[in-house]
Amino acid sequence: MSQTAQNTPRRSFFRRAAMVGAFAGLSGLGFGAFARGRGGPGGWGGGPMDPAELDKRLDRMLKHLYVEIDATEAQQEKLGPIVKSAAKDLRPMRKEMREARLKAMDLFTRDHVDRAAFEKLRAEQMALAERASKRLTEALADAAEVLTPLQRKLLAERMHRFGGHRWHRRG
Repeated sequence: MSQTAQNTPRRSFFRRAAMVGAFAGLSGLGFGAFARGRGGPGGWGGGPMDPAELDKRLDRMLKHLYVEIDATEAQQEKLGPIVKSAAKDLRPMRKEMREARLKAMDLFTRDHVDRAAFEKLRAEQMALAERASKRLTEALADAAEVLTPLQRKLLAERMHRFGGHRWHRRG
C-alpha cells in the first residue's frame, strides 16, 4: 500500500476509532461501566447512567482489577481518580454521540438531501472522536505510569481475554 493511501483522512479516522474502541474495551479500568449504560442484557439499552451509579460501578470494577493485577494501596489511590476523571470527562461526549446519531437519521429521512449538513455533521463527529481519543489516550498513559510492566501485561491479557469477545462474537 502506498504511503499516500495509508495517510488518508478516512484511514486516520479508522485508526483513531480503533484506538478509542480498544481503550474503551479496557473494562478492567472501569470504562466498561461508562460505556454500557444501564438496563437490558449486558447493561445495554437503559439510557444514561446517573453519576452516582456510574461511580459505584467504577468502584466495583476497579476493585476486581486491583485484585487481578495485585495493585498496591498506593497504586489504587492513583488509579481510581484517573479512571473516574476520564469517565467524568467522557460522559458528555457520549451524549453528544447519541444526539449526532439522531441528527444523522433526521438528515437522512428529510425530503431534500442536504450534503452540506451531512458534511458539517461528519466534521463535528471527527472533532468529537478526536477529543475522546485524546482524553482516553491521556488516561491510558496516566494509568501506564502507575502500573509496573508486569501489571500492564496482565491488564493487556485481560483486555484480550474479555474485551476481544465483544468485537468478535460470531467467530
